Amino acid sequence: MTSSEDTKHVNRLIAEKSPYLVQHAYNPVDWFPWGDEAFEKARKEKKPLFLSIGYSTCHWCHVMAHESFEDAEVARLMNEVFVSVKVDREERPDIDALYMTICQMMTGSGGWPLTIIMTPEKKPFFAATYIPKETRFGRIGMIELIPRIAEVWKNQFDRVEHSADQITKALRQVSDISTDGALSRSILDTTYHLLAESFDDEHGGFGSSPKFPTPHNLLFLLRYWKRTGDSEALAMVEKTLTAMRSGGIYDQLGFGFHRYSTDQKWLVPHFEKMLYDQAMLAIAYTEAYQATGNHLYKHTAQEVLEYVMRDMTSPEGGFFSAEDADSEGIEGKFYVWTEEEIRAALSPAEAEIILHFYTIEREGNFSEEASGEKTGENILHITGSLDEAATAAGISPEAAKLHLQHARQKLFSIREKRIRPFRDDKILTDWNGLMIAACARAAQVFGEQKYAEAAKNAVHFILTSMKTTDGRLLHRYRDKQAAVQAYLNDYAFLIWGLIELYEATFEIPSLESALSFNEEMIAHFWDTQDGGLYFTPDDGENLLIRQKEISDGAVPSGNSIAMWNLLRLGRITGNPLLEQRAEKIGKLSSSQAMKAPLAFTQFMVAMDFQRGPSYEVVIVGSLEQKDTQKMIAALRNHYAPNKIVLHHNEDSQSPLLTIAPFIRDLSSINGATAYVCHNFHCNLPTTDITEMLELLAVKH
Repeated sequence: MTSSEDTKHVNRLIAEKSPYLVQHAYNPVDWFPWGDEAFEKARKEKKPLFLSIGYSTCHWCHVMAHESFEDAEVARLMNEVFVSVKVDREERPDIDALYMTICQMMTGSGGWPLTIIMTPEKKPFFAATYIPKETRFGRIGMIELIPRIAEVWKNQFDRVEHSADQITKALRQVSDISTDGALSRSILDTTYHLLAESFDDEHGGFGSSPKFPTPHNLLFLLRYWKRTGDSEALAMVEKTLTAMRSGGIYDQLGFGFHRYSTDQKWLVPHFEKMLYDQAMLAIAYTEAYQATGNHLYKHTAQEVLEYVMRDMTSPEGGFFSAEDADSEGIEGKFYVWTEEEIRAALSPAEAEIILHFYTIEREGNFSEEASGEKTGENILHITGSLDEAATAAGISPEAAKLHLQHARQKLFSIREKRIRPFRDDKILTDWNGLMIAACARAAQVFGEQKYAEAAKNAVHFILTSMKTTDGRLLHRYRDKQAAVQAYLNDYAFLIWGLIELYEATFEIPSLESALSFNEEMIAHFWDTQDGGLYFTPDDGENLLIRQKEISDGAVPSGNSIAMWNLLRLGRITGNPLLEQRAEKIGKLSSSQAMKAPLAFTQFMVAMDFQRGPSYEVVIVGSLEQKDTQKMIAALRNHYAPNKIVLHHNEDSQSPLLTIAPFIRDLSSINGATAYVCHNFHCNLPTTDITEMLELLAVKH
């Protein structure tokens, strides 16, 4: 801003001592400090007052300031209609306490920024917290709200003081608007009920056969349980995850999941293993562990990642795509066992445990595809507990556990000498993005640095080996050659992984890359006419049509993940334009989502975040200090999916200040400090971990 512009836009707050008020001194809004001058002007000019209360380290205060109070159009409307007053809640807690109570009475909630519209006699008739510039997500925007307030004030002035409740109710109705293509909150309930109707109560999962894992169904159900407290939603997740982990769809010796089950019981899989299934299922098991504390889910996620890191990771760090179902021309041959093979490989005691625990039958449970006859071969699966296997074998549970560990390793070593299924060693950017997200999420929740290192190695590989000379992503790498223009999913899934990696390491380059790729994605894939993202870039091959994929299939759609990314990046940066694009994706998907909600469960995950409650958490303190580590660990140990987390080390030169300028004034208070914002308003900072968790509405 030039000096002439400073002079042009300076307002009365320039003379104030409050840092919060001085922050707004160059707004084009004609702000007044609280005082007689403002109320006298309002009475003289017969204008309502617009009261805005906040504080200097409030995230959503800064967002609203940048989006609306620094905007010339909004400022013009405010200056025409209102006398506008700024209050620092820390400087005038009396004013804040009075109007916060009124806001809570009128709206059922409160927080900062606090917005009150009132008469010159200081009687409020409208209350809200954050208001966007333009209407979105069911919140009326300033551009639409201000003319409506002006109309009410002009045409119903005599009734305003006496009819505050009625006017407030009317304004609430105006705020609760929906536009063509907007989805109501009830779609989340509808999706849940449809999943419940298709749920297999006996075996878990959805539908009959073939039965697919569809992990985004489970991610949605976990969030629905978190939102509503409905125990049946969590029960469906737990039943499915436990049944899959016990079934033949899971590789009981070498770990990892096969593609799907050909039967209803999860017993006989299609033996192919896909990288994207490992990634999405690892995330589902990790989140389920956060939600329940059940160590079976933690161990399963860790085993899946062990398989990927052992068998599906290139020396350069990228993740391979898949392993075939067949070996020696026969599907499943690598994975199945006869009773005789097991007895020959193990000691008698070990064999008895394996035979009972993995439900081995002499005649086998695996049929030849052509004849349907049993072959004597078995798919290892679990139908009982280890204690039951110990009882059947006539040994103690402790001895059974040791035998199981030794026997499993022996069988795995023998199996490694078999002819392996073909491994597809091409590296795909989009599937790598999913696996980066899975590794980074596991690093957060389990506190295992090796997962963060695996994610960082994959990111480094993509950034150095899978980009064009002008910085564009490429889709595929194999035999030292990267090719094929990247698709929407490459960008969307990699951005997801980079966001998760930032939250795992708090290393700012991950966040910078996420934002850079997001800009590139918007530049080349965004539909400027109808919104949403095409699957191919604007300079891609010209096919018959340029498609948009919006429904979720074996992997989530790029639009679903992009919507989620945009919401999270919008909260990280305080940039409302990103959330506006997310809303446009939502409108694009709405009509089809209403017709077939079960094809949009990852989209529902994004919508659940958008609808809230959602949180922004900034942890201030040195990562080297134990109190900061404890606070971050507590944050990661609990299931609070709809949040973004930033770490600020109070370095005035940190590049994070450019990305998230609202953190500039955040400081530690006698140690590690948490700043928690919730649903567009901010709470006071806390150094108490229990209080932080309470602000996040998690059990501790």
